[in-house]
Amino acid sequence: MSVTIDITGLPPERVCVVPSPLAELGMALHALSEPGHHPQLQGWATAVSSRLDPCLADRLCEAEFLWRTTFSDVFAPFAGIPGRRTLPGATLAEELDLLDKLTDEQFVNAALEFSCQLRYDVQDVAPLDDPRLRRRALELAAARGTVQERIARQLLDDPPAVRAWFRKLMLDCDEAFFADTWARIQPQLAADARHKTELLRRKGLGEAMASLSGAVSLDEEAGLVTVDKLVVGRTATGDGGLVLVPTSLGRPHLMVLHRYGWQPSITYPVSGSRPEAPSVEQLTRRLEALAHPVRIRLCRHLARAPYTTSELADAHGMSAPEISRHLAVLKKAGLITNYRRGRYVQHQLNLSAVSRLGSDFIEGVLR
Repeated sequence: MSVTIDITGLPPERVCVVPSPLAELGMALHALSEPGHHPQLQGWATAVSSRLDPCLADRLCEAEFLWRTTFSDVFAPFAGIPGRRTLPGATLAEELDLLDKLTDEQFVNAALEFSCQLRYDVQDVAPLDDPRLRRRALELAAARGTVQERIARQLLDDPPAVRAWFRKLMLDCDEAFFADTWARIQPQLAADARHKTELLRRKGLGEAMASLSGAVSLDEEAGLVTVDKLVVGRTATGDGGLVLVPTSLGRPHLMVLHRYGWQPSITYPVSGSRPEAPSVEQLTRRLEALAHPVRIRLCRHLARAPYTTSELADAHGMSAPEISRHLAVLKKAGLITNYRRGRYVQHQLNLSAVSRLGSDFIEGVLR
């Protein structure tokens, strides 16, 4: 599974790396509402939450459908501007001005992502124009609670009022905590953007894409950027551009905006010391390798000490070829290592890979 971006005919100058204060504010709000996704931000989240005005905290609870279950594209309004070449604004105010340029239909469609009602990467009728889709959107919103149903109804009945409510909420968040956070992380994001831009200029798009994440790759011959994710989607730059948005608060999320008719963009975590999570394919292979009871018992032996195939066969009452087949599965999954000692080949559990499996799984499903 993956999301692909067709970049056929895309000139290098239309690939831009630009920080986005509005996108980072969205990431900050997501981290506050889902601290379990971002253990490295626990101290920051606790400090911000403890000093939030109760009234603002209540308003954030009302609006969390925009950043908790899904990350709404209202935080990337530059991508919806006609021409598909607009870049994020330098300030939060500039980006909120870009948000004002979106049509009511664009705003409502992006805000209703939490209902999973709309086809994301194909052209579809909007609920503002179709009574059947309107009813369906309200049904799906109701399944998520009375607050979501009320907001969805307001969105469909009076989009301008909800847009004004959202703008005021973002400005209040900026005053309450985000301006200080942005002042601290903006230099890091700007430095990463400059580094990626220089890499793009000197080494080409392939190197730049690979530097975003091990989950991003470029097939230059096919003109296709592929992002390894547990979703399937596709988009194309066409005569527009491709925007790469660095985030400091967003790890482990790697997000691809591939909404139909919008400019494609990739939001990626800036470089850190944490190792990259394995690909979806590798993660699946590891989980499947450990699903077999014989291989679980082999891991129990190999976690204690290195063993040869013959020793494992004797211990488990199985033939050497049977043990070899199970070991091959574990080795292909990267869960065991082997090395030669004299004329014997010994196998041992890769403890670091196994110990990371839980966090790798979480990063894989959150990517």
